[in-house]
Amino acid sequence: MGGDLADVRSWARELDAVHERFVHRFSRSEPRESALAYMRGLIAPLQRKNGWAVAELAGHDGPDRIQRMLNRIEWDADEVLDDVRDYVIENLGDREAVLIVDDTGFLKKGTRSAGVQRQYSGTAGRTEDCQVGVFLGYATDRGRTLIDRRLYLPASWTDDRQRCRRAGISDEVAFETKVAVAKAMVRKAIADKIPFGWVTADAAYGFSKGWRSELEQADVFHVMATTRHDTIVTRWALDHPVHDPFTGGLGAGTTHRSSSFGSQEKPRAKHGRERERSRGSVRDPAACLRTLLADAKITGCLV
Repeated sequence: MGGDLADVRSWARELDAVHERFVHRFSRSEPRESALAYMRGLIAPLQRKNGWAVAELAGHDGPDRIQRMLNRIEWDADEVLDDVRDYVIENLGDREAVLIVDDTGFLKKGTRSAGVQRQYSGTAGRTEDCQVGVFLGYATDRGRTLIDRRLYLPASWTDDRQRCRRAGISDEVAFETKVAVAKAMVRKAIADKIPFGWVTADAAYGFSKGWRSELEQADVFHVMATTRHDTIVTRWALDHPVHDPFTGGLGAGTTHRSSSFGSQEKPRAKHGRERERSRGSVRDPAACLRTLLADAKITGCLV
């Protein structure tokens, strides 16, 4: 029992330390206190993490203070995100970390919540009225967490500027595919010099030849799932073009398939196993992805 109590006190102190990283983003004491109460609610073992449940945990009479902090008080969510991300890098930063891209759905009824429409939700496993968020996870041998997020806005929203304005979405916000959103988050991580060794994503993102090519040209190691009908072009293939497809006795009209996986002479690929061994990597990025996405089901990840 004593050990459990010590753990609780340690968690409370560390949560206060995280809160101190961004408390200066709020100009008044009420939203500062509400932000800490909201954080405690997100990590608490509540059956439902809505405004009423978090407010009750904080000892409030109702959800007004929490909702006011989230919806009406002016503060910059991206600045807070940067503060929290700096805390993450200080504690988990690793040159061999894995950046994990994926999206998840938040079931929503009605038509006024930003980005809501009938679309596939991985949370529900079917097409439902929901919002979809694209997330960037950060996984190392020491832990894992989320370091970026973007709300996906379908074209049905960005094509209706009046609807966007009613939801508080600026006229400058244009439609972007989920792949474009993911690319922007990874580019930001690179520009901000976040230490990592790999990028990974499922087939919803890995099918994009343009993004794979961009990562290849930037010399970023990546492990991407893709569809079974996709065509993969490796750097080795680009460096070793086939000048005459009919050499070796093949006549016109003859079809020949070759595969570097079955060749006797194995090319020394710049992004092959030798580089992986020399640098090391987080063990089993796919397992990290599955675990992180299970964590990401916590409602409230989208600020």
